Amino acid sequence: MFYTYILKSFYDGTYYYGSTKNLEERLKTHNKGKVRYTKGHRPWELHYFKTFQTRSLAVKRELFFKSIDGYRFLKEKGII
Repeated sequence: MFYTYILKSFYDGTYYYGSTKNLEERLKTHNKGKVRYTKGHRPWELHYFKTFQTRSLAVKRELFFKSIDGYRFLKEKGII
């Protein structure tokens, strides 16, 4: 299983979009400050995730979320 996820910063309320195979470990990595972008916005909470059968599908959804259409979709659904 692969995941597309959205994190929300407790520090400033910003969102981070990503994809991974191991969601729990990835969240720990972000909160330990091992990811350049998320380091300055710690701590993070898992805000949303979706499961996919392949890495390709998970990455495609991540890229969609990062697009303006994806942003609108997330706003319309009340996810962010």
